[in-house]
Amino acid sequence: MPVTLLKVTKDEWERDPQLALDLARIYADVPAERLPLPADDYIRDQLERQGTFCCGRFNDRLLGAVAMNVVDEAWWLSNLCIRKTTRRRGVASRLVTLICHEALRDGYLLRVATSTLLLGDELLLKKMGFRLVAGGEYYEMDPKASLGGKG
Repeated sequence: MPVTLLKVTKDEWERDPQLALDLARIYADVPAERLPLPADDYIRDQLERQGTFCCGRFNDRLLGAVAMNVVDEAWWLSNLCIRKTTRRRGVASRLVTLICHEALRDGYLLRVATSTLLLGDELLLKKMGFRLVAGGEYYEMDPKASLGGKG
């Protein structure tokens, strides 16, 4: 499944009704307790706070997304979700790998706060090469070290 990376900003979300619909469908699949707000409010809030969604795209449809916020030298990722219909096919791993390549190209670290992670989330992060740092407060990946400096 050739998944590609698409970064969705507020402008794209407002301009493209299909992107808005796809994001809504992705986050509608998330159990309510995993998001800080109802799905539609969460998406709107993330984008209005100058956040971005890094999305996995296949055949002009979004299959998964993760919220991204830039803080200093790091991209903070949160609330990764893959559509139910495409789970267990490597989409999450592929999406994280694409984000790693982009972060390497742009010179950023990747970080994920541990406060809302479930066991499956932590297993994926460890498998992808993230390491627990800051006394267990977050996982971090330095794409330069993890990808051997290859972009």
